[in-house]
Amino acid sequence: MTIRKLEPHLVNQIAAGEVIERPASAIKELVENALDAGASLITVQLREGGRSLIAVTDNGVGMSREDLELAVERHATSKLPENDLFNIQTLGFRGEALPSIGSVSRLHLTSRLQGSEEAWLLKVEGGDKKPPIPASHPHGTHIEVKDLFYATPARLKFLKSPPTELSHAVELLNRLAMSHPAVAFKLLADQRVVFDYKPCASLQERLSQVMGTEFSDNALPLEMSRGDILLKGFISLPTFNRANAAHQYLFVNGRPVKDKLLQGAVRAAYQDFLASNRYPLLALFVEIPREDVDVNVHPAKTEVRFRDSGLVRGTLVSALKQTLAGASQKTATTINFQAMRAFRSEPMQQLSLSPVCHPRPFEGGEHGDPVASLDSRFRGNDTRGSSSFAHHSSNYALEEEPLSLPSLPLETPPLGFAKAQLHETYIVAQTEEGLVIVDQHAAHERLVYERLKADMGHVKRQPLLIPEVIELGESDLQPLKEILEDLLALGLVVEPFGEKALLVREIPALLGEVDLQGLMRDLADEVKDMGGPLSLKERLAEILSTCACHHSVRAGRKLSIEEMNALLRQMEKTAHSGQCNHGRPTYVELKRADMEKLFGRR
Repeated sequence: MTIRKLEPHLVNQIAAGEVIERPASAIKELVENALDAGASLITVQLREGGRSLIAVTDNGVGMSREDLELAVERHATSKLPENDLFNIQTLGFRGEALPSIGSVSRLHLTSRLQGSEEAWLLKVEGGDKKPPIPASHPHGTHIEVKDLFYATPARLKFLKSPPTELSHAVELLNRLAMSHPAVAFKLLADQRVVFDYKPCASLQERLSQVMGTEFSDNALPLEMSRGDILLKGFISLPTFNRANAAHQYLFVNGRPVKDKLLQGAVRAAYQDFLASNRYPLLALFVEIPREDVDVNVHPAKTEVRFRDSGLVRGTLVSALKQTLAGASQKTATTINFQAMRAFRSEPMQQLSLSPVCHPRPFEGGEHGDPVASLDSRFRGNDTRGSSSFAHHSSNYALEEEPLSLPSLPLETPPLGFAKAQLHETYIVAQTEEGLVIVDQHAAHERLVYERLKADMGHVKRQPLLIPEVIELGESDLQPLKEILEDLLALGLVVEPFGEKALLVREIPALLGEVDLQGLMRDLADEVKDMGGPLSLKERLAEILSTCACHHSVRAGRKLSIEEMNALLRQMEKTAHSGQCNHGRPTYVELKRADMEKLFGRR
């Protein structure tokens, strides 16, 4: 077989297959070039989702005639002045985007250099470059990509419908708009304005434009530095969540990325607050020295590789948990709005109010601790808990010190004083500014879970009658050997056994019967991908969550006024009591102004 060099147009088409997967890929390259050119206004126009036309106009520095001719040549770029692939200070740098696009479409570039009196137009059709000709154009650049993939018809069959391709373009542009809030972005699709983002003075303002004011109202600001790593952005309250991770936006040095390490860190930080099928909304920006991150690991530059992935992941998890801890009693405003809509839309049904006396100060006294009393009442009667943790439940009774209120309180506590119990499920409390409705089961579930977590510092281990030998390949064995101390802290006693195996002597008692072979393989995969034993932590957290659910006060349990007030006071001093372990709110608050609106008083 004879070896020969490929023709230049074939080389460009192969490169296009790596870089230009769909219209959104071409838009990404063109818009990133506009941003690198210092544009403050970028307009994108599409027809048929970008299949028949992609037009990108910017007011950047523009290009001269000579620059235009070089821009469509392979491996020509202005982005690497020092020829250092590990000191990349721009978004685009590969030097093959324009020739790749020109090889599979009809590419028209019109540009006028800042300070120049003349503009030039250059055309490339199916890889055939025409000489530049004079044109009329203001300062900046206008690029048209017509009939994408017309030169490679086989690629056309892989494109989705125009609305689907448009949705990919919108997601891409939203990410770029978030990372450049001072730049104005406008998108038109088939002569319809999809969005028109004006320049913003702050990141939060741009996030409100892109993700909506609901996110802004329910977002927590995050900022933390560790060494040379700086984290900033906004994350949603756990009770403000979605059914998928589409609204999680991650950036590294201003570059939008989709990184497994960062996504795993987010999942680990929220695992105590959300069910496995719910996801928080967030926009996180990681700033890290350029020499510590490789952005040249994927042709489309959507993935990165960190020199010290464990440090980055640990910093992100710590920052997320610290931020969430600062708003542990807060719930999403959307919950209150939903309650208001429910009150307005449904006629008031007859309420089943448990008879209670007027709120009064309570003390331990002869009645003992109300919370402990409550705990003993439900624990003694509930038989629905799984037998696998029946022997653990008695260790987690809410045996708090006796709680009491002063006879004449100087001020109303945040969650107010209990007034009634509705349907033996919900506690109604009067606050200084309105009322609070508490789901007694969800609230107590969080209290029990936090108590269980506190005791996790002393994980009970169960020795195996016969230690189990786990045989693993070298690629799985080495990562696990590096985290044996971490596994020991979680109750898993493992030691090397020969050259190709591990010996498991003890396991966390809460795990019960477990497939150790599968567990160790999962742990190995996640250590390689995420930098830590996430599977074991998640399994233990899931068991604790289930245990807390089965050993919490149930709906339908009548509570005394002392027990209701004790539960409220306990919520006020317990971290993350605004939501249960599954991300559901534990209470809904209605301000006095909200109630006045319900009855037309304002």
